[in-house]
Amino acid sequence: MTLTKAESGEEDADGKGDPAAANGDGYVPSQRRIEREAYKRARSRRATAIAALSTLATGVVLYLVVVNAPGWERTKGTFFDWGYAREAFPKVLEGLWLNVRLLLICGVAVLVLGMLIAVARTLRGPVFFPLRFLAAAYTDFFRGLPLIINLMIVVLGVPALRLQGVTVDPVLLGGTALTLTYSAYVAEVFRAGIESIHPSQRAAARSLGLTNRQALRHVVLPQAVRRQVPPLLNDLVSLQKDTGLVSIGGAVDAVRAADIIVGRSLNYTPYIVAGLVFVALTIPMTRFTDWVTARMDRQRAQGGSL
Repeated sequence: MTLTKAESGEEDADGKGDPAAANGDGYVPSQRRIEREAYKRARSRRATAIAALSTLATGVVLYLVVVNAPGWERTKGTFFDWGYAREAFPKVLEGLWLNVRLLLICGVAVLVLGMLIAVARTLRGPVFFPLRFLAAAYTDFFRGLPLIINLMIVVLGVPALRLQGVTVDPVLLGGTALTLTYSAYVAEVFRAGIESIHPSQRAAARSLGLTNRQALRHVVLPQAVRRQVPPLLNDLVSLQKDTGLVSIGGAVDAVRAADIIVGRSLNYTPYIVAGLVFVALTIPMTRFTDWVTARMDRQRAQGGSL
């Protein structure tokens, strides 16, 4: 008489032929599966150990190269003085609040203005040609103009005009310059998202009785914005760093607070403090951007909606 796998106690590769599993007593993995899992864990531990040793060796080499440089002692006292770091840290943090406010306000303004410019560039029909031309000229000009020059023109040039009712506040003028430049970049991101939507989406919306405006608002834009979230977040990360440039007009932000101490002490440690503070502020946004990008890639790979 021939015995079945369950009767003979044999197991298949996944352990599904185990008698305990067949009787509903719970899954019992096969010896082959146990060995395979053990091998995977051992390989993972080995890879982690190699990565840790490689990182440690690289760090030691860089440390030895730096500390054995001929000018290290002078550089250490000029850029890494603990006393000046303690003095600069609270003042840099106080100035950083201005950078955060600029990021929030300018970020919203950039998204709104960028969306309007992108929509203007995608309008159809000859009657909208002047609007499309102006939107294209705007993006071409401000994407080609260096941000630092734009800031100098707005922050230093506008007050020189002495226009009645126009602010001379360097914070507002600096925020305006940031908004003008970044709106051009964000507009192109939005436009790429709008043009990536297949024309059949708009045609289907029109066949359901929606007007062009309603199709754009309810069908095209939601899909376009969802697709362009990662590059939009990258632009906001860049905007966060560039808010430090408003200091050229005299606004006391984190960079300017560090510059004041440097000008008095001739020690550059406050610049290092300001740089580390910006890095600490940027890293969470960067990791969030990576998480959103990875999540959308998984959805795309699984055939999910974007």
